[in-house]
Amino acid sequence: MASDALQKPPLRESFAVQGRVLGALLIREVITRYGRHNIGFLWLFVEPMLFTLGVTALWTATKSIHGSDLPIAAFALTGYSTVLLWRNMPGRTIGALRASSALLYHRNIKPLDIYLSKVFLEAGGASISFMVLGMAFIAIEWIEPPEDLLTVTAGWLALAWFGAALAIVLGTLSYLNDLVDKFWHPFSYLLFPLSGAAFLVSALPVNFQEIVLLLPMVHAVEFIRDGFFGSKITAIYDLSYLLVFNLVLSVFALMFLRYVSRRVVPG
Repeated sequence: MASDALQKPPLRESFAVQGRVLGALLIREVITRYGRHNIGFLWLFVEPMLFTLGVTALWTATKSIHGSDLPIAAFALTGYSTVLLWRNMPGRTIGALRASSALLYHRNIKPLDIYLSKVFLEAGGASISFMVLGMAFIAIEWIEPPEDLLTVTAGWLALAWFGAALAIVLGTLSYLNDLVDKFWHPFSYLLFPLSGAAFLVSALPVNFQEIVLLLPMVHAVEFIRDGFFGSKITAIYDLSYLLVFNLVLSVFALMFLRYVSRRVVPG
């Protein structure tokens, strides 16, 4: 009979250990990134709020056309906030494994933990920014409350899932090839105008609709806006396409992660 020392710990205990590991990595990430000076960790959501407010002010000043009669503030909130959610995650995971490889000397820390700590932090910051700005705009009557909060939440979670899976894919690939970092940044800027942040799909020509709907984030943005504005717009999206895309991307993320985990060398 195997001794107690060789027996695997119960599943509950394993989850508890990994939860503590992830919590410690999150605290380390916050302190490393934001420090203890000025407003410290509050920059986690103040920074994306400033970006969204800046875009709102710019669109308002230039009287930008976005294909609907919705308030500029409402359109910017449901548009640019979503860009911050899916685009910032890969920016943090690319190159993260090499930079944090010394942490892998700790037995309970795995490459997935390093990626998840960065993904959760970015998702949390973008989510808090979205909620705080939404409540503030509603309080000052710049926008109306969402018509279906559950749909907004589901769309936001689906987009966060996409961003997390994409971040792990690009993070693992960047460990294998440095060119991923070089290509992602310009590519992400090219994706921004096509991501649905600055337009409604229904306002586009039919031929162009078919092109932009190949991008999964467009479906998520339309889904969020459907919950936010409901009867005020005609939202065009395919939720099943988004979920299947996310599932396939997650499978690739886990495959690449397993491959890299077997080859990573603690620094």
